[in-house]
Amino acid sequence: MRWSEQAVDTENASALPGLARLNNLITSVTTPEFAGVTFHEVVAKSALNRVPGGDSTLPFGWTINPYRGCSHACVYCFARPTHEYLDLDGGDDFDRQIVVKVNVAEVLARELHRPTWQHHPVALGTNTDPYQRAEGRYRLMPGIIAALADSGTPFSILTKGTLLRRDLPLLAEAAQHVPVDLAMSIAVYDDDLQQSVEPGTPTTAARLATVSAARELGLSCSVFMMPVLPYLTDGLDHLHAALAAVRDSGASSVMYSALHLKPGVKEWWFAWLEREHPELVVKYRALYAQGTYAPTGYRSWLAARLRPLLREYGLEKGQADPSTGSMRSAALDDSARSLRLMGLNGTGTAATGALPGAPDLTVGTGGSSVPRALIAHELPGGARSQPRLF
Repeated sequence: MRWSEQAVDTENASALPGLARLNNLITSVTTPEFAGVTFHEVVAKSALNRVPGGDSTLPFGWTINPYRGCSHACVYCFARPTHEYLDLDGGDDFDRQIVVKVNVAEVLARELHRPTWQHHPVALGTNTDPYQRAEGRYRLMPGIIAALADSGTPFSILTKGTLLRRDLPLLAEAAQHVPVDLAMSIAVYDDDLQQSVEPGTPTTAARLATVSAARELGLSCSVFMMPVLPYLTDGLDHLHAALAAVRDSGASSVMYSALHLKPGVKEWWFAWLEREHPELVVKYRALYAQGTYAPTGYRSWLAARLRPLLREYGLEKGQADPSTGSMRSAALDDSARSLRLMGLNGTGTAATGALPGAPDLTVGTGGSSVPRALIAHELPGGARSQPRLF
């Protein structure tokens, strides 16, 4: 199916006000396959985003966001306020007005090959989901993965999207060259509640099966049990069911945190709560009366409840990266192995014999017996380059 599209230059009279001002907007498109959703294709000027760090050992982090807005439509999504930079609201517009950086892989490849790039770990999925439904058509992630692996850059992916399974063979090949960390976000283990609060996402069962598929290929894959929803998913029955399912999936580790409600998200959450669980409105208003985060007392109570359950189910508690909020990169915990894997020395430049056996990261030049066929095939500008339209 092709897009029913309208090309624009620097301004589109039919576009939403903020989008009309974009000088990098190519076109805004709709299709019956995604009823009610409009995709705004833009030419990215940069791909890597530098974000402030959370501690002195990791003063900053790097992320990539191929999309803005997300058709997963999770009511609690903390990224909703980011849509306001285009005069879009963080509610319905966030779910239905999706900005797509159609050239993001090509721009990324150029940025990663600059002499100044120091091969810091890069996180995907920290803002909006890189494997939301439209990725099945736009196919931006294979080029991104290939560019990262080709440049010797460690990376992580956090997603709710089972479309991740499409790229598992590529990710397995990439993991032979750079540290690769995967995580599946699975917060709700009650089917009715999950479909109500995350209406655009794959089922919990499908996401757990994706974790298992990643583990079967030898990839690290954690489960983000985030957010835990007070009075909805923090009961013992729900937590037992959740952790049993996570254990059975073979997940590498599990991470959890309580719901937090930024301004712009809080209003959207309470609108949903009033429709679906009006009996909890008063309790939530009391719990979040002081601001964005659940009170320290609640968070301590939740941690105390989960600690023995994690032990009971034999699950390891994972570590988050304080700068990106995603999982902590394995490259930070085993730097010597990571440098050998990436064929780099301690300065972030190509090794010159100091690390025997390090792979040659230049596709097609030889020097490594580790397979690179999928990486080479997906590199931006290579065999899989194609128009990005539907």
